Amino acid sequence: MAGNSFGNLFKLVTFGESHGQAIGGVIDGCPAGLPIDTEQVQQELARRRPGQSSIVTQRKEPDTVKFLSGIFEGNTTGTPIGFIIENANQKSNDYSHIKDVYRPSHADYTYDQKYGNRDYRGGGRSSARETACRVAAGAIAKQLMKDVTFTAYTSAVGDIKLQKKFEELDLSEIEKNPVRCPDPATAEEMETFIKQIRSQGDTVGGVVECVISNVPVGLGEPVFDKLHAALGGAMLSINAVKGFEYGSGFAGASMKGSEHNDHFRTDGSTITNYSGGIQGGISNGMDITFRVAFKPVATLMQKQKTINAEGQEVEMQGKGRHDPCVVPRAIPIVEAMAALVLADFYLLNKTSKI
Repeated sequence: MAGNSFGNLFKLVTFGESHGQAIGGVIDGCPAGLPIDTEQVQQELARRRPGQSSIVTQRKEPDTVKFLSGIFEGNTTGTPIGFIIENANQKSNDYSHIKDVYRPSHADYTYDQKYGNRDYRGGGRSSARETACRVAAGAIAKQLMKDVTFTAYTSAVGDIKLQKKFEELDLSEIEKNPVRCPDPATAEEMETFIKQIRSQGDTVGGVVECVISNVPVGLGEPVFDKLHAALGGAMLSINAVKGFEYGSGFAGASMKGSEHNDHFRTDGSTITNYSGGIQGGISNGMDITFRVAFKPVATLMQKQKTINAEGQEVEMQGKGRHDPCVVPRAIPIVEAMAALVLADFYLLNKTSKI
């Protein structure tokens, strides 16, 4: 299986399966002498871990990260940073009923056709459990980019949408509710809706909005390695992601150029930010803004028709512990992938200057 690494200079390779002994990763290319706050890494993992509220999967995983190499006396050594996160609460029997059945909209069929076998226990390598490794690595990347702020939050759950703009929000409210929406009234409405969906044995999708502030000017390359292209690729690599847009996004397609152009101030900043902080594939110093659309979780606690490995039509129903909506737990994953992208371009920018 190829495609288990991410990044060029600041590179992450992950390993492990949802119901294996552990998951983990190796971060290669992190500069030496970087002070690492391991408690901060653990805090980021706590934001992603399962079982943290009544509206997420109730799998109980402490998600304790153990660093094996690359950090000595609290500082990076410049050598690869190896880490593992043990799986402590697998219930593989919950998946025995799908051993020879392809779940609708899952990776079961494609994995079986491509590799000739699949790990049906929780989805194996295709499980979102793998994203814990990304969050751990992203926490290191955030510490490398310590002056840059990554803020993601839930802006939509189903048809319930946050109506306020980023500048109007009290960001301290994000972690005060299980939905991670910075508007308390909207958050309460979203939470009630997710609970209703769960009681029906169904699932729902949503949108995560992310704002990256205090970004240096000049990150990104102008042709194939555009910054927004890398961010889009990073976000689309996250499980359940179906869409990415930055700046004005699709709404910009209905605007006139005279409405859409970001006019300059004398200091180089712009009055508006329809560009989303990126022009010509390169960061311009304004906030980078983007939105990520997540589909409804494919595992339903309802009966569905599907096929088995013999091509026969069968009926199945989901079992086990699953998120009715992945969006609240996706917040730290979106931030982590954004941090990995910016860390990579930050190091590339340093090497390209004489």
